[in-house]
Amino acid sequence: MRLAAWSFAALCLLPIIAVIITAIGADGSRWAALIDTVLPGYIWNTVQLVFWVALGTAILGTGSAWLVTNCRFPGQRFFEFALAMPLAFPAYVLAYAYTNLLDHPGPVQSALRATFDLGPRDYWFPEIRSLGGAAAMLTFVLYPYVYLLARTAFLQQSASAYQAARMLGRTPWGAFRSVSLPMARPAIAAGITLALMETIADFGTVAHFNVQTFATGIYRAWFSMGDRGMATQLALCLLGAALLLAVIERMERGAAQRFPAGKKNEGMLPQRLTGGRALGAVLFCAFPVLLGFVVPAVMLLVMAHGSGQSLLTSRYLGFMGNSITLASLAALATVLGALLISYCARMSPGVAASSAKVLAGIGYAIPGGVIAVGLLVPFAGFDNWLDAFFRSQFGISTGLLFTGSIGLLIVAYLVRFMAAALGSVDAGLANIKPSLDDAARSLGRTEAGMLKSIHIPLISGSLLTALLIVFVDVMKELPATLIMRPFNFDTLAVQAYRLASDERLEQAAVPSLVIVGLGLVPVLLLCRAIAKDSARPSRSPALGATVT
Repeated sequence: MRLAAWSFAALCLLPIIAVIITAIGADGSRWAALIDTVLPGYIWNTVQLVFWVALGTAILGTGSAWLVTNCRFPGQRFFEFALAMPLAFPAYVLAYAYTNLLDHPGPVQSALRATFDLGPRDYWFPEIRSLGGAAAMLTFVLYPYVYLLARTAFLQQSASAYQAARMLGRTPWGAFRSVSLPMARPAIAAGITLALMETIADFGTVAHFNVQTFATGIYRAWFSMGDRGMATQLALCLLGAALLLAVIERMERGAAQRFPAGKKNEGMLPQRLTGGRALGAVLFCAFPVLLGFVVPAVMLLVMAHGSGQSLLTSRYLGFMGNSITLASLAALATVLGALLISYCARMSPGVAASSAKVLAGIGYAIPGGVIAVGLLVPFAGFDNWLDAFFRSQFGISTGLLFTGSIGLLIVAYLVRFMAAALGSVDAGLANIKPSLDDAARSLGRTEAGMLKSIHIPLISGSLLTALLIVFVDVMKELPATLIMRPFNFDTLAVQAYRLASDERLEQAAVPSLVIVGLGLVPVLLLCRAIAKDSARPSRSPALGATVT
């Protein structure tokens, strides 16, 4: 069991090692031309995306979390759930919807020209296919990371410090800025870091909007230029940025200290907003929900209705079958690995077990394109060596056994999403008291026997959650699938990207809707779990507060 756990951890580390070794040994002669041409643009565009997404997710996520947690206004209960729903949208799907809505031939500009009798050059309209458009799409789908973590942090805060600040003359805004916000800073920073790692890893959105970043550069170097060395060197740059963000997130998490509200430290007392402030709170919370979920969902439905395509055709059933097959196999393999790693760490705590968990979970900081390059390079080399060996010794060709196979693509998914499965499995095992393990040992149970008859039944809910999360993440994943998929083996994500690349946005809406529908399932389950934990003890009406 321990050998299997270490094997999964080593597999997760393989792409990083392969990228580093290949990048160091690659020919660097093209770097001078790269620096003189596209590299400064890659860096500048990536930095700008990171800045604007960090700013947008921080404002929307933190502000909405504070409002629904510590204020009462019309629709507050609805927004608790609705604010997390944009997380179901992949950013590239949001980009397809808004391109169809806001582009020059779209309904908005067409109505503008028809209403005011304008020609194509008689007015100015913001360009959706731009870096600003890409930053907006990423912000709307990624701010829920900040919202969910900040909301949890605000719920766990004690009201004592906030009330003390109010008694000393601070306004509600002043007390929030000087007390509540610093206390929630580690959680907010962790959410922003997660959003930024998704930003630098994004390929579909920036490629659709023709924004050149490191993610698009890797794909172009690999496929357009056929330069694997340059692709790995660009991947190493992107990997360094991702790992830097991961280190920042770990440091912020380590600095976090939780002081849950108890009998002495009551939870924050909600403030009732009325008048203009209540309207402002409603508008602030409705803004990301409308633009991040409602408008694109309606647009996709309209586009799909007018596309003339049906999900019941054999072609689309094949896409769905491929997607479900990959997602199911990847979810099973990933959760199995997470279960073995977490269980071995529980049974044999120590440096080795902790190291295995850290190595296995590092994949969440690695973009899908980097993982694809890191796996293709060593396995392609092995395939070529094996083919040459069999040709020389036996006169037969083995072809490519691993490269371009479903098995290697599943390994890429396992590396990318192992951290998500580990988090859920770890949380389930942490709720089982160690005394139960001691009792089972005293009755003669082996570790394998305890896992089968005790732990798996007790954490079945956590295992199901992990399976569901990984399943949906694989359905949405694009860069690794696009690079590593077998020949003539397309998924819903690849089909949506291909149609959108050909400017057939209405047809792209059909597979996009299926991806969004599946993504809603874990989001709603997550919101339901948070809602159960957010119940507050009843308070005397005399302690209520009204802000007008």
